[in-house]
Amino acid sequence: MDALDNDIAAFEKMRERLEAQHLGKWVVFHQEEFIGTFDSFHDAAQVAVKKFGAGPYLIRQIGARPQSLPASVLYRPIDA
Repeated sequence: MDALDNDIAAFEKMRERLEAQHLGKWVVFHQEEFIGTFDSFHDAAQVAVKKFGAGPYLIRQIGARPQSLPASVLYRPIDA
């Protein structure tokens, strides 16, 4: 299992509680650790990039269907 698969598994373990308490928010997981909830993807990505650089890490909206992005997609904040 690779690092991102481990982060997805960690998210799945917490999914029910996260959906009950934070539906619609965004979460970050890194190395199977829950980093926090955020109001927007932008906020979540800024924290993830600042703390962990290029990753890998999981950013997912609670309650939304998972989306697949190509590996070539890299988040770059416009104010960086």
